[in-house]
Amino acid sequence: MVLESIQADDTIPLPNNWTATSLTNAPSPRGVHTAVWSGSEMIIWGGYNGNPLDTGGRYNPSTNTWTATSTTNAPSGRLWHTAVWTDNEMIVWGGNAFSPGDVNTGGRYNPSTDTWMPTSIANAPDARENHTAVWTGSEMIVFGGGYGVTLNTGGRYDPGTDTWVATRTTNGPAGRTQHTAVWTGTEMIVWGGQLDSVFATNTGGRYVPATDAWTATSTMNADATKSHTAVWTGSEMIVWGGYNINGVLNTGGRYNPAADTWTAVSTSNAPDPRLSHTAVWTGVEMIVWGGDFGFGNFLNTGGRYNPKTDSWMATSLVNVPSERDSHTAVWTGREMIVWGGGAYSDSNTGGRYNPVTDSWIATCTETQPRLGHTAVWTGDEMIVWGGYSSGYDVNTGARYDPSTNSWLETTTTDAPEGRVAHAAVWTGSEMIVWGGFNFMGSGFFNTGGRYNPTTDQWAVTATTNAPSPRAFSAAIWTGSEMIVWGL
Repeated sequence: MVLESIQADDTIPLPNNWTATSLTNAPSPRGVHTAVWSGSEMIIWGGYNGNPLDTGGRYNPSTNTWTATSTTNAPSGRLWHTAVWTDNEMIVWGGNAFSPGDVNTGGRYNPSTDTWMPTSIANAPDARENHTAVWTGSEMIVFGGGYGVTLNTGGRYDPGTDTWVATRTTNGPAGRTQHTAVWTGTEMIVWGGQLDSVFATNTGGRYVPATDAWTATSTMNADATKSHTAVWTGSEMIVWGGYNINGVLNTGGRYNPAADTWTAVSTSNAPDPRLSHTAVWTGVEMIVWGGDFGFGNFLNTGGRYNPKTDSWMATSLVNVPSERDSHTAVWTGREMIVWGGGAYSDSNTGGRYNPVTDSWIATCTETQPRLGHTAVWTGDEMIVWGGYSSGYDVNTGARYDPSTNSWLETTTTDAPEGRVAHAAVWTGSEMIVWGGFNFMGSGFFNTGGRYNPTTDQWAVTATTNAPSPRAFSAAIWTGSEMIVWGL
C-alpha cells in the first residue's frame, strides 16, 4: 500500500509512544487487508481470516472508537487487493476472492454516507492480485501483479466518469508481483518485485499519465528485493527491507528521480532484517515496523529513519503490540496506527505510535481467546460466538459492553454445536448463526441458532429447505430475512 507524504517541520521533535487501539466494535481479526487514512479516520477493509472478507471498519483515533463499514453493495470478499483514498472515497480493486479466484472488480466506499458503489468493469485491466495502486489526485493507477504469470499491464481509473484507460506497455517495466509503487505528484514509480524468470529484481519504471509514457529507473547501486516497503518523501523514494536470493534484508536505498540515482540507506542501528512489514512517511522520517524474518520469526520491533542525517533510531518496545506481519499502517499527521495482521493467528488488535513518549496501553480482552468466530453489534453490545479455542470447536460466546468495558458469557443451553467459519447476522433483536464446520469430526453444517441477548436464550433454526451444508459463506440481513450465499 502507498501512503501519501505529510510535510512537517523537521525542527519539531516527534513524540515516541504507543497507545493501544480499542477492541470495542473492532473488525474481526484478519491479515493481508488494506488500510487508508481519510484525514480523520483509518478505514480498513477486506483481508483473510480463513476466508476472504468483505467487511471493514473505520477507526477514529481522537475518540479511540470503531464504526463498521456497510456490507450493502460492497465488493466480494478478497485479499491481496489494493485501496487508495481519493479525498472523499476509498477505492478498492482487484485481489483474490477464492471463487472465482483473481478478480478485476472493485468498489468505491463513501464514509460520509456509509455506502458502496461498484467500479466499472468496462475496459478494466485483467484480473490480478499482489498489484500496486496509487492515487494521482484525479485517477487511480494500478499496475502489475498476477498469479502464476506476472503482468506488465495496468489501467487508469477515473471515478468522476467511472471509466478505465489502459496504461501503455511500450518501454514499461517487465511484469512483476510483490513490488512497490509511489506517486511523486507527476509520476508513478514502480520498483522491485519478482519477475516470471527472476526471484527478485532491481529494475523499475516511471510512468507519466499525462503523456502515457514510461522511463526506466537506473539500476546502478540498486539492490534487488521483493516484499519490501517504499515511501515518497517529496523528493525521493525510499525502499527498505524485503528479501532476495541472499535472504531477508535490512538494507535499503533512496531513489532520486530528478537525477535518476540511488543512494544506499545506512545499516548502522537499522532494525533487524524483515519482510511483510509496513512503512509510513511522517514528513520527517520513515517509520518501519513489524514483519518477520522468515521461518515464523515474527517481529514487533521497528525503526525511524531520517534521510537528512542517514540515521536510524529504534521504536520503543514498552507496551508494544504483539509480533505480527501482513498488518497495515497509516500516518495520521501525528501518529502511526498499525492494526490487524498476525503471527500464529490473525489479530484484531493494534496500536498508535506517537514518535515522543514511547509506551503501549493494553485493552480489555475476552475471557476465552478464539479463532474463526463471528461477531455482531446489537446497538449496545458486541456479541462474539463460536470459533476454535484450546484445540476444540466451541459453542460458547460472550457479550461485550463498551460502556462498562466488561464481558458477559452467553448461555450454552440449546446453543448450536461448536463450529468455525460460520455466518452471523443481527436482526435487531436476535443474532442468527448458521453453517460452518467442526474440526472434531462433525464436518460441515446447515444448522444454526437464534440467540436473544435480552433473555440469554437460544432457539434452533429450521433445516427444512435449508441450503446444503457449507462454510465460509456470506450472509446479510435484509430487514426481514437472512440471505446466505456461496461456498
